[in-house]
This record gives sequence, structure tokens and C-alpha cells, in this order.
Amino acid sequence: MVHAGCIVQKNDTSNFGTGTLFSTLAFPKQKTMKKLYLFLLICLLPAGLTIAQQSKADMSALDRMYHPTTGSKALHFSVPCAGFVNNPSADLQWRAIVNPAPIRHSTEKNEEVERLKAERLRMKLANPGLKSAASENSGNGATPEIGTNFGGNHCNGSSPLDNTIAVSNDGRIVSVSNTTIFYTNTSGANLYYNNLISFIGDSEITGVCDPVVIYDGTVDRFVFFCQVSPLNSVKSKLLVFFSKSNNPGDGWHYYKLSGNPLGDASAFDYPKLAYSNNELYITGNLFRDSDGKFNQAVLYQITKGPAFSGGTINFTVWHGIQGNPFTLCPLSFGQQGSYGPGCYLVATSSSDDNKFSFYDLTDDLSTGLAELKYYSINTNAYQVAPDALQPGTAVKLNTNDARTLSGFYLNKVVHFVFNSVYTNNYCGINYNRFDLTASQNRSIVFGLDGADYSYPSVASSGVNNSDQAVLIGFQKSTTTSYPSIRVVECDNTMAWSGSVEVRSGDNYVYYTGDPERWGDYSGIYRKYNATRPTCWISGAFGGSDNQWDTWIAEVFDNSNGIETVASQTASLSVYPNPVVNIFSLDFTLEEASPLTIDIIDNNGQLVKKLYEGKGYQGKNILTFNKANLKPGIYFIILKSNETVLKNEKLIIGG
Repeated sequence: MVHAGCIVQKNDTSNFGTGTLFSTLAFPKQKTMKKLYLFLLICLLPAGLTIAQQSKADMSALDRMYHPTTGSKALHFSVPCAGFVNNPSADLQWRAIVNPAPIRHSTEKNEEVERLKAERLRMKLANPGLKSAASENSGNGATPEIGTNFGGNHCNGSSPLDNTIAVSNDGRIVSVSNTTIFYTNTSGANLYYNNLISFIGDSEITGVCDPVVIYDGTVDRFVFFCQVSPLNSVKSKLLVFFSKSNNPGDGWHYYKLSGNPLGDASAFDYPKLAYSNNELYITGNLFRDSDGKFNQAVLYQITKGPAFSGGTINFTVWHGIQGNPFTLCPLSFGQQGSYGPGCYLVATSSSDDNKFSFYDLTDDLSTGLAELKYYSINTNAYQVAPDALQPGTAVKLNTNDARTLSGFYLNKVVHFVFNSVYTNNYCGINYNRFDLTASQNRSIVFGLDGADYSYPSVASSGVNNSDQAVLIGFQKSTTTSYPSIRVVECDNTMAWSGSVEVRSGDNYVYYTGDPERWGDYSGIYRKYNATRPTCWISGAFGGSDNQWDTWIAEVFDNSNGIETVASQTASLSVYPNPVVNIFSLDFTLEEASPLTIDIIDNNGQLVKKLYEGKGYQGKNILTFNKANLKPGIYFIILKSNETVLKNEKLIIGG
């Protein structure tokens, strides 16, 4: 049931949902309006909100190189809370729930994409090969480690599952798929499970899809999204839920936003979410009722503070966006905290290209000064991949296209991933690091000849803001292995690990058509306050009943995030290694400097500060007893003025 507990406006008959249109071009310029927004923001922010935020990058070099343009249009709305949602769970043991028939998503039936995929599929089928001697293009990246893992949201007849996941600092997990929502913890306990219709409990809502969940670390709250009817502009709505506390079991403040914000008979689909200190960003594509074809992408810029208290929210819908992007991906901060004001967004082409679109939303809504700056960025050429193959059946898996699927921003670098051809028309993971200050994008496709890697999601796995290491979860299928879930690490230097299997497939998938839907996205989320870089992932694997099923897993980045960045160089050796009793450290410094030598464990925790004092120019020797170190793997860290000069693995024998 939706409980009245906020300002509620019912019996909506307008094209704009429960919202009130109050400008078609810009906010009123009167100072009183700006003061009102600021007052609402301050009064309605939830307790514990962290005001400080990371600054954006210096864009001057990028501006000189790419000459950004503006010109996107904005519509402004105000929407009251539609109610409070806290409906009881279904039976946690049996999870017996009934769902309405699944809604088929609109897709971009671009003739070029379909033609290229068909041509490349024919070539792939003509020479599939087992590729048994092939190996991934991995380097010396640290292999990820799988921790706690367990079954997630069950399939209830919908395809694809559209898995996303979010984890809070205190270990609460919300996992959603196309029909269900699941609360658990880091031990995998069943805390809540329901279908989305029963979870919402609104008699006006009879079918939803495309769920997305995020955890907003600046306010210690969850945000959950799903949408109504991407096939009908009259019914199309964005349903947005803001958790009352950091415990989703305490309920959610519920909002309905129009999915036809322009009033032009177009419906919303393909959502992406991100947040900053003060705002929530929702992007999607509009599809015309008349022919089902792509109209344009839109960006909802929402003042989030009042929403966590059930107050009225103000938001802007950006449209007519420069570059005509397909599937804009807004970017949250990759670690604890946020950046701003405004946010960055990225969009790749759905087809073959050698460019991507980058956007800078320059300011918060409350200022009335925001612009949406557009940059067309050069990158390595990428190609749309054909559909994937499965064993035991001729049914293929739909790889969709080359749209951006996931990304984040961290310390002046934008990270994002999407599908593209790896080699021999097999699909791979296209990972990008766009350095905003250097105006340079580095792109690498990770894959395996003879295998299709698809639907990646990326999260930061570095130990601090300077460590650009990432974990990427993705889905895999070959002609010899059923659809599975895997994860790979790409370290600070962009060296790949080998990928690790999270959950193997039990059978091929076929229950809605050929090609079978796959994706449309998978989920990954960093646990911001973990002492060891940790992410949680959620994806779809082939179940024994030929349908998709979900698996959830904790993944550790084993690189320990130790990075050598120094104004001087140093050498370091440890012997004997493995250590039995006494060990010695030999290191050479180019010049005398203050010196700290630490031992940390495999979880990145300080075990012993071996030395703190002066380091001498030239060769230095320190000798220590292993003392109380238990058998295992440790790291010796050589630092000067808090800068890591060198690190070396230390093995303590039994």
C-alpha cells in the first residue's frame, strides 16, 4: 500500500504526471526564487549529509582542444511526494510471487546497426572454431578474489533480468531485477523479497520494468528507480523511491515523474542513474508512439534533498541535447563522497564509430546557472558486435549495440565501459579512461577469441582517489560453455588480470525468442568504507530450466592498491624470501630523505611500522626478526614524505 504521509496529488490527467510546469526555458531570474530553492535545500536535507565535495577537473585544455558547444534546452517542473511505501515481504523461504506478463522494451532499430550485426554474425558462424588455444589479452594485473556469494533474484518469466545492485557502508544490500526486489546483507540473509508491483502497492501501477538501484554515500541512503510502460507515452512514468533511512526496510518516499516530459507522444526507456552532493540525475531515451523509433535522449536533473524527507522536489529535464546521444550515462563519484557542482555524462554511438560524446553539466539546479556543455571526443575505432553463441542450441544471445553501459568519475578521470568487437567478430569489453586534464582517452578491449564477453559494469577498486584500478563484472557465453558471470581487474597502469568465474552457467537460455534477450545491464557497486577494496556484483547466468537466474558475489581487488609514485627512484630487495627467522632489506636512495618502512597485510592493514627516521643517500641495509608475524603474505612499503617509493611482497614461512 502507498501510505499518505507527504503532500499527495492524485487523479493526475495531465501529460506531465503530478508535476507542475513553471517555465519552458529557464528559472525566473528573481533573487527571491533562488533564495527559495536554497532555503528548501537547507531545510530539507536529511541528517548526516556531507556538504563538502570533490571539485571538478580543470577543463581549460579540453575546451581549447575540442571547443565545446551549448544549446540544449531545459524544462522545469515541481512534483510532490506520491506517498510512502513499506509493503510486507513475500514468504522469504518460498518466495512465491506472481508477476504480470513482462513488458518488451523498445529498442533502437537502427538499420546500420542491424545490418552490421547480421553481416558479422554470418562471418562468425561461417568459422566459429573452438579456439581452444586462445587466451585472454591479460597482463600482470592482480587476479580478483571471490568472497561471499549466493543466489539472488529469481527469474519470473521476464527477459532480460536487468540486474543492478547497491551496498551501503553498514553492509545492507539491495538487489533488483526486472520483476523483483531483494534486501540482503553481506552474509546473504533473506531480509526482504517481493515482486515490484507488490512492493509499490499502487493500484495505478500494473506493470514496471528496467529497475535501477544506487546507494548515495553522501546521505547514507538508497535510491530505487523503475519505469512504467516504455511503449505508451500516456502511461509512461518514472517511479523514484528514496529510502527513509539507511535501512531499506524502514520504507521509501515515492515519486512519480512523467515519462513524456516534452508532451510530444514519446515514452521513456533505458534509464541510468547517478548522484552528486545535492542532486540526483536520471537519463533515458524517448521513443515515439507513432513508430516506436528513437526520438531523443533526455536528462532529469533533480534536487534530491527534499526527497529523502518526503517533500516536494524541483527538477529540470534537459532535451534537444547537442550531439543527439543515444543512452547518456551520468557519472557518480567512484569512491566515498561526491564531486560537483553538476555532473559529467558520456555517450558512445550505438554503431561503429571513432568518437564518443562527453558532457559537462556545469552547475546545480538551485543556482539557475547550469549549462550542458558538449564535447565530441576522438577515440580508438570501435565496432558493434554481433549476437553471442551458446552450446547445445542455435539460439543466440542479443548483444544489443555499442551504447555506454556503466561508468564513474574519480580524480579528474572518467571511466566507462560498453560492448564492442574484440576479434574475429566476437564481443569484448571496451574499457575507457578519459583523463580530463590531459585531454586524452585510453581505450582497451578485453576479450577472448571464441568467446562473447558482454554487458560490462565497472566500479572503482583503488585504495584511494589517486588509484585508478577498477573491477569490471560481465557476462560470458561460448559454443562450449553456458552463459556465465565473470569479473576482471584492470589496475592503475591499465594492466589486465585474467578474468575469474563468479558463477558458471547450468544450461543454455531460451524462453522468449531468438535471439534471446541478454543483459540489458549487469550490476556492480563498491562498498565505500571497506578496509580492503571490495565490490559487490550481480549478473545473470543460464539456469537449469533454460531461463536466466541471478547470482550475487563479493569481489576483492588483490592489487592492494600499492602504487609507486615518487620524486626520486629507489630500489628495494628482501632476503631471504620466503622468510624463516631473520630477514634483511637492502634499498638504495638517490638522495637522503625522511624514510618510513611499513609492513601491511594482504588486506592492506598496517601490521608493523618497522622504521621511521632518516634514509641515507646510496645503499641502506636494515635487518629485522620476523617476530610475531604469522605465516602468510605481507608487503613491505618504503615511503618518503608520505610518497610510496617502492613496495615488495614478503612471504613468511611456517
